[in-house]
Amino acid sequence: MTRPFQLPLWLRRYDRRCLSQDIMAGLVAGIIVIPQSLGYAALAGLPPVYGLYSAIVPVLVYAWIGASNVNAVGPVAVTAIMTAHALQNYQHLPPEQYALSAGFLALLMGALLWLASLFRLGWITRFISQGVTAGFVTGASILIFISQIKFLIGINLSGGTIIDYALAFTNRIHTLHLPTLMVGALAFGLFFINRYYLNRWLAHWLARKTAQFIVRQLPLIIMIAAVAFSLLLDFQHRGIAVVEHVPAKLPHFVLPFSGGLHDVSNQVIQLLPTAALIALITFVSSNSVAASCARKRQEAFDTNQELKGLGWANIIGAFFQSFPVVGGFSRTAVNADAGAQTPLAGIISVGVMVAFLLLLTDYLKPLPYAVLAANIMVAIISMMDWDTLKRAARSDKTDAAAFLTACFGVLLFGLNIGLVLGILVSFAGLIWQSSHPHLTIVGQTADGHFRSIKRYATTQYSSLLIVRIDESMFYGNAQPIRYYLERTLVAQPDCKHLILMLSAVNNIDLTAQEMLFSLNHDLQKQQISLHFADIKGPLADKLQHSVMIKSLSGNVFVSTAEAVNTLLKEESVWSPMI
Repeated sequence: MTRPFQLPLWLRRYDRRCLSQDIMAGLVAGIIVIPQSLGYAALAGLPPVYGLYSAIVPVLVYAWIGASNVNAVGPVAVTAIMTAHALQNYQHLPPEQYALSAGFLALLMGALLWLASLFRLGWITRFISQGVTAGFVTGASILIFISQIKFLIGINLSGGTIIDYALAFTNRIHTLHLPTLMVGALAFGLFFINRYYLNRWLAHWLARKTAQFIVRQLPLIIMIAAVAFSLLLDFQHRGIAVVEHVPAKLPHFVLPFSGGLHDVSNQVIQLLPTAALIALITFVSSNSVAASCARKRQEAFDTNQELKGLGWANIIGAFFQSFPVVGGFSRTAVNADAGAQTPLAGIISVGVMVAFLLLLTDYLKPLPYAVLAANIMVAIISMMDWDTLKRAARSDKTDAAAFLTACFGVLLFGLNIGLVLGILVSFAGLIWQSSHPHLTIVGQTADGHFRSIKRYATTQYSSLLIVRIDESMFYGNAQPIRYYLERTLVAQPDCKHLILMLSAVNNIDLTAQEMLFSLNHDLQKQQISLHFADIKGPLADKLQHSVMIKSLSGNVFVSTAEAVNTLLKEESVWSPMI
């Protein structure tokens, strides 16, 4: 791990051959994310300039501490909409006070991520299934899309669920502003064509890299054109909302809270649950992007170091007018595709932001909010992960149910409740699967292996019953396993030996041990011996002194083949079952 005042490893071992690629990637990424950053700040309910502030100090901190060479940290759609959702009760405050609340949310989120890194809790992300994550992001994306319609049509809409937005739209449709709708619809069409069709069209006439370069730069060109037309046609005079004020200064140090200790403690109580949810869901998505890039580039990646990097990026960023930031899918893709080799590319992109803030902010004032909203809406469409739902529906019904629950939960009840519902359904599915283990009767194939009698042509023996248990045994499935064994024994009345094939069993908890102890006792009364086979070494070590093993009427065999051969030799009369 990097110590706070020690140069990061990537900088100490920097390869000068990467310099030109990092500079180019930083310039390209810096230019491309300017309109995104402006839009995401507006999405969070903040003045657009805060999007640029959030892409400066946090990026520098992450470059120093983070685990990934190419993960591009900054404001993203999910954190923006969750920030706006968390700060609904603060919308009446002046912009500066609202911005302090957003910074305080970033401080809480960063502190939680940092604490998670101290306790090395990166493994927790494994328990948030892909279905839950994809469903949550899809539901949040739909809400983000809907929330931006107000800028596109000039109607003041607000709410935390799709029902809230529908009711607000119905009540205020008469306030629709036609000039705003015309500008927004045109911008949406241009952004949509650029994102989903232009690259394919240009590929017929231009080289792939040239076509990609044009597609990436076009959003900025569209915004420049929107500024020009806004000045030429005087959009503001026509009632079309514009950015209007962007201070030409860099982010400065500010305490992300105000008031006394009582006020701060109240804010902690109100914002901490949402901060925890933002930290969890954004780290899951950000970590998956960073880890995927590291695998593709064959680089080492430390999940706990990533927690630390994102944590400190948010903590320090909160004191420099930032709202919650993480690594973004689109940002990281742009950074990697542009040729970034090290975090120096991120530092170069910060230089682009600084130059823009100091030299070009006056040109942003006439930019219509409808154009920013259109850019966000088109970008959000790609975040709606329907492919995951289709794959889950074909191969994993539990994950499909978790996806739909998280998605519709977000739409109907809001982000926090939707995520919790999705996680609960995911865990319920896991518990249901564990409590309904797969068990199968096993027979011997012609080549001597032991396979399920339902799938293979096998030989069974009237005096032996072999059952394979394909799940760890615990309190939730102990009784279902016993019921299955008892029903199977009834169907094979000549059985003298029950062999449990435990090759897939990693653990047997105390309840399951007591169940096996009781089963063994009852089988003895029926003159049936209970045997274990293919038990794993760690499990055997754990159980060797247990009462269950000591009282076992049969034996513990190394393999099922050894068990069958030994027991058949002991039987005076045996015959294959037909």
